[in-house]
Amino acid sequence: MWAARPTFACAGASDLGFETVFRARAGPWTRTVATALAMTLALAAPVRAGDGSLEAAIKAVYLYKFAPFVEWPETAPAAEGGSFFVCIVGSDPFGALLDRAVAGQRVGDRPIAVRRLETVQKAAGCRIMYLAGSAQSVAEAVKAVKGAPILTVAEGQGAGAVIGFVVRDQRVRFVIDIHAAADNNLKISSKLLSLALDVQPRKP
Repeated sequence: MWAARPTFACAGASDLGFETVFRARAGPWTRTVATALAMTLALAAPVRAGDGSLEAAIKAVYLYKFAPFVEWPETAPAAEGGSFFVCIVGSDPFGALLDRAVAGQRVGDRPIAVRRLETVQKAAGCRIMYLAGSAQSVAEAVKAVKGAPILTVAEGQGAGAVIGFVVRDQRVRFVIDIHAAADNNLKISSKLLSLALDVQPRKP
């Protein structure tokens, strides 16, 4: 298995209202701790009703910060150009926020790139796929990539994605479906599980 280990910089920190930009260059452990710290700070950032731009900014940072806490199978096909693709399927709620967040970021030696799709395409080389829904429902999209080494992310709990964004007490949180992760041959670290609002266990 290869574990995603990005060079860490808290891109989007100004959007989140964070004063400090964290950088970790001392090794995988330091980078993972720094990433966990950034995610913890994001959990603490309040989202006021109607403040869609802040909510989108937090989710944009979350999307690629999930990477260090996930193991993809060695058999996962390499994407064209060697990039680590974060894909948005359907109506894009992030726009330039996500592009700015991933600018200059890497997962291991792979530069992070954003790819936008109208419908799910297994051959698109996506490692993380946000399912916004529109021409294709989230349920249809989840079904279409079942078994592929893709970390699916959607809104809400129970949509069938590996990770679901939820807002609780004016905080952007997330839930994790271990069964959905196993279906896509992914392993989620205990650190990410500990940060989740809820974890749906693997079915017996």
